[in-house]
Amino acid sequence: MGVPKKKTAYSRKKNRQAHQRIKVPTITLCPQCKSPKLAHFACPECGYYKGEIVKVVTGKKEK
Repeated sequence: MGVPKKKTAYSRKKNRQAHQRIKVPTITLCPQCKSPKLAHFACPECGYYKGEIVKVVTGKKEK
């Protein structure tokens, strides 16, 4: 098994870890109903995706 010969430098370690950060999801507005939705997903309010209805949305759930 390979063992490191030298200590990994702080900047080298942080530079390698920089790509592992949590990314914020992209929020866009639905062109049909103007409600916020995740990009590349069907709108949870109206059910449209790229101008076509892809799922039927019934009434809103009440608590």
